[in-house]
Amino acid sequence: MPLALYGHPFSSYTQKALIALYENGTAFEFRCIGPDTPEHTVDWLRRWPIARFPLLLDGERQVVETSLIIEYLQLAHPGPVRLLPADPMAALDVRFLDRYFDLYVMSAVQLAVDTALQRYPMTVDKGRAIASERLERAYAWLEGHLAGKTWAAGDAFTLADCAAAPSLFYADWVHPIAEAHPLLRAYRARLLARPSFARAVDEARPYRSLFPLGAPDRD
Repeated sequence: MPLALYGHPFSSYTQKALIALYENGTAFEFRCIGPDTPEHTVDWLRRWPIARFPLLLDGERQVVETSLIIEYLQLAHPGPVRLLPADPMAALDVRFLDRYFDLYVMSAVQLAVDTALQRYPMTVDKGRAIASERLERAYAWLEGHLAGKTWAAGDAFTLADCAAAPSLFYADWVHPIAEAHPLLRAYRARLLARPSFARAVDEARPYRSLFPLGAPDRD
């Protein structure tokens, strides 16, 4: 039985898992969660009533949380691109950066999005202002961190870049990365040019109208 991934193409965390699968050419079935495929939604909720995607199914084994999904893929279905270094200390650095993009970049984006969807009792402008302040601090740290690096952790594309790609993609829509951060802007451009992420972006393109803050006419 092939691997199956439950998720949605426009979801940043689904894209994070898709990047890892595409990087290694791993065979899998994509089970889109949406109104056109209610059977996938029923099966997904039966397996994971917490109702968060993506969910990876490997036979009867299921794995949730994108960072764990990517680590699981390296253990159970390794490919030519090693997304976690073999050296434990180097792997720790990659895991830190993965957490950085999820917790300090994507979480700020999610605050702005959730406010626009009226999930928090504040105005859209207030939610976006808070998100922008958090993102600007995150951008400033990344600008210094990226000096001399091609990818987030150095010369190799890793789990950290799987997290960075969708995080920075959507973050720049919420709070554009200023010219004062040229290294970060260049890094985002490299991520967009990476074939695995470019494919994920193209697959999500039909859903841009879902972005509650208004998707810009770029990328």
